[in-house]
Amino acid sequence: MGIFSSIWDRIRGHRPGATPAAPTPQAAPAAPASPAPATAVDVEAVLVSMAEMKGESAGNWRTSIVDLLKLLGLDSSLEARKELAQELGVNAGPHGSAEQNIALSKAVWRKLEENGGLVPDSLRD
Repeated sequence: MGIFSSIWDRIRGHRPGATPAAPTPQAAPAAPASPAPATAVDVEAVLVSMAEMKGESAGNWRTSIVDLLKLLGLDSSLEARKELAQELGVNAGPHGSAEQNIALSKAVWRKLEENGGLVPDSLRD
C-alpha cells in the first residue's frame, strides 16, 4: 500500500464525533449488503476533529506536509516524503526542500479531492 493510500484510509476511517458502535446480535444470518453509495468525505472536518483530539501538538497541517502526516499518525521522515513525492509525481526542488514540501502538500490535497474528498478552496492550488 502506498503512502497516499494510507493518508486516504486514515481520513476515511475517522468520523468526527463518532463513537464505535457496539455489534448488535442477529437472530438470522444477514443477507449480503449491497454496496453503499459512495459519500464524499469532508476532509477538513475530519482533520479539524483529529487536530482537536490531539490538541496543541497538531501543528499546521493545512500547509505543512510534515504536520499533516504527523496528525494522521504516519511516517513524516524524509524517506517517506520522497516515496510520497514519487508516488504523486512531484518533482519540485530537492527532496526535503520547502519548495518540494509545499508542492507535495498541494499534490496531496489535489489527490484527496480526486478520490472523493471535499477539500475547501483555501486548500486547493
